This record gives sequence, C-alpha cells and structure tokens, in this order.
Amino acid sequence: MSDDIPPRPAEVDLAAAYEESGVRGILQELEDTMIGLGPVKQRIRETAALLLVDQARRQLGLATETPTLHMSFTGNPGTGKTTVALKMASLLHRLGYVRKGHLVTVTRDDLVGQYIGHTAPKTKEILKKAMGGVLFIDEAYYLYRPENERDYGQEAIEILLQVMENNRDDLVVILAGYGDRMDRFFESNPGFRSRIAHHIEFPDYSDEELLRIAEAMLHGQNYRFDPEARKAMADYIRARRTQPHFANARSIRNALDRARLRQANRLFSEAQGPLGADALSTICEQDLRASRVFRGGLDTGRVVQSTAAE
Repeated sequence: MSDDIPPRPAEVDLAAAYEESGVRGILQELEDTMIGLGPVKQRIRETAALLLVDQARRQLGLATETPTLHMSFTGNPGTGKTTVALKMASLLHRLGYVRKGHLVTVTRDDLVGQYIGHTAPKTKEILKKAMGGVLFIDEAYYLYRPENERDYGQEAIEILLQVMENNRDDLVVILAGYGDRMDRFFESNPGFRSRIAHHIEFPDYSDEELLRIAEAMLHGQNYRFDPEARKAMADYIRARRTQPHFANARSIRNALDRARLRQANRLFSEAQGPLGADALSTICEQDLRASRVFRGGLDTGRVVQSTAAE
C-alpha cells in the first residue's frame, strides 16, 4: 500500500552520513598507512564525497542511475596502485556500491587464452569471481596486441566492455599501468575510455618518502637501521633511482630483503656467543654498502664468496 512507503526526507545531513558510513576510518587508514601519494589521497577523498552526495540525491529523489565508477590508475611500478585499489574496494563496499568489497587482481594471462574457444571461459570465470567487488587489471594495455593477428585479447576486451556497461551496479573495474602506454591503449580502444569515469595518476615517491617507507617496512618486521645504515639507505635510494628497472617501493622492499640476508650472514660469521634482540634486529651500514648499486651495478641479490655482496 502507498501509505506503507515512508515519505522522502526534505533534506539530508551529509556530515552524519559521512560518520555513519565508516568512510572516515578508511580515509584515515589510507592516510596513516601510506606514505606520500598526496594527489592520490585527495582524489580518493573527492570520490568519497561524490558518492556521499550521490546517495543524498538518491534519498531526495534527485538521482536514480548508478554512477559510473570504473577507474584508471596510472603510474610507475611500486607506487601503491594495488594497495589503493584494495582501499577503494573497501570504500565502495561501505557506501553500498558493491556487495562484497573484495578485490580480484589479474593480468592478461588470467583473461586471455592461447587457442580458439579458450578466452571467453577464462574471462567469464574471472568476472564471475569479481562480481560484487572490484576487478583490478594490471598492465591492462597488454590485452591489446594489434601486431598479432592470432591474438585473442580482443575477445577478452569485448567481453569486459559488455560487462562493464551492463553490470556496473555490481562490478567496478580498475585498469592500471604506465601512463603513456595506458594513453595509447585508450586511443586504440575508445570503448574503454568512454566507460572510465575516474583517472588517477600515481606519482613517483621522493627520496625522503622512500626512506620513510624503508623504515616503516623494517619496523613492520621488527628491524631497524642504525644511524650509519640510515645514511647508507639514503645514498642507496639516490643511486638506485638512476638505474634501470627502478620500481619505487617495490625496489626498496627488495633491497631490504637483501640487506637482511647480508645481516644474517654477517651475524653468523662474526658471532662469538649469544646474541640479543638488538643485534638480531639492527641493520648496519655494511649490510647496505655491500650492494653492487654502490659500484654502479644492479642490486640483483647474487651471492659472492659466501656473502650477500652485490
């Protein structure tokens, strides 16, 4: 009966909706756990505000259609794109735009088959798994390979485009990769460009931000730098940035893994008796200076003469 339907409110309290949604906690967690990325965090806050206003408009009968939420994340490797996608999935779930709020991360190999009739089932299975959440396609431009006439990526693209349009109230797709390659991908696939509403660019971290990231990574594993090692890490970052295949925070994580390897070898070779927590938890200057980066080489982790010198 019509009198069982509650009347529409005359106004909406956005501040109260913000607090009740739990979005504040997600945004604060993003701020607290991710170093740098100021422009990215600002775009996430703006997106949250847009969605809260959309919900308010719905309550007042001003909007009925689900907004387009598909996104593009562009930037170099190791700039936090996957982590931010996970936060975005949580935010969209809190606001009721996706049912589950989970993140499914894939690459071309997960979507494209190697023979006729293989691609469609693979792509549809991934989409089924992602429904109710966010599908994150890393290095999405590899889906399109026009130089190969026998490539099946176009079939996956057509299925994705159809689902992005018809199921946008139950699935959000995030395409990610290098900025210049993504631009060319969108030029070659205008269907994707028309369905992407939010383009977010991830900047490289500064040297100081990478040093803070290194300290945070060590802290999370109950390690620390001594003062000389901290200076050595700052030097490492400056040198490594100029070399090929630098991947921001990913390169820092790899460097710390190798520093811990060297520390372990050093402790075994130097130990004359029991070791306390401080010795077992401290990365020293020599654990970093042994890297081949300081000799103009790449930090590959190759072991030389029973040590982890590189």
